[in-house]
Amino acid sequence: MATVRELSGLWENFMLGPRPGPGVCARCFNLTDGYDLCYACAHCDAALDAVAPISYSVAHEQLHHALASYKRLSGEIARMLGVQLAAVLWRYLALHETCVARAAGAASFQLVATVPSGQADREERHPLRWIVGELVEPTRQRYERLLERSSALVEQRAFNLEKYSPLRPLNGESVLLIDDTWTTGANAQSAAAALKRAGAGPVAAVVIGRYVNREWHANDRRLQTLAQPFDWTRCGLCDTSGVMTLVRPA
Repeated sequence: MATVRELSGLWENFMLGPRPGPGVCARCFNLTDGYDLCYACAHCDAALDAVAPISYSVAHEQLHHALASYKRLSGEIARMLGVQLAAVLWRYLALHETCVARAAGAASFQLVATVPSGQADREERHPLRWIVGELVEPTRQRYERLLERSSALVEQRAFNLEKYSPLRPLNGESVLLIDDTWTTGANAQSAAAALKRAGAGPVAAVVIGRYVNREWHANDRRLQTLAQPFDWTRCGLCDTSGVMTLVRPA
């Protein structure tokens, strides 16, 4: 049976670790045109105490396809992709969950939950719950389904305090939210807001892929400055030696 290192190693040449710096959103690590926050974060409430993308998910490239395919396909291909993504999450959390907790102001995370789908009919069969609740060793014992999609009529990718309903009261517990992809962050921020409404303490999110598009402004050149293969020992919250330099179009 393949190890976590072997399974996650398959993705090292396709992953790009976000780093803070000029032209990088201080909240979600999106690439910006020199602003402290990207447009989505500047226009969305910040319920999360920390956000940690494992890698950029570049439009139409390998990680982007995997994050879309593991939940849209079925059968052996979907299962294989789910196992590989679980290995990526497992390896990252084993090395950097303490970094995420420190950034969120928590000693550790007492509970782990997934961000529910923005579409209620997809949530019951969403494979991310299988990954976090069964496959990934650092999360499986703490995993609990804490939220469900409410009946509120809200756009799928819009932030809304009523988008998700807590399934039980919380008593100050710190919560680590896991999501597969961050595009605008509206679902993760809505989920964090619902958890805090239920009584949660610090809430942070780890996302496997932070979506970016190479064709936007100078993104292609800036992504090329990130080290490959992917360096598992460094994350965007614990290391600044790989700070990205803003490259403006000629």
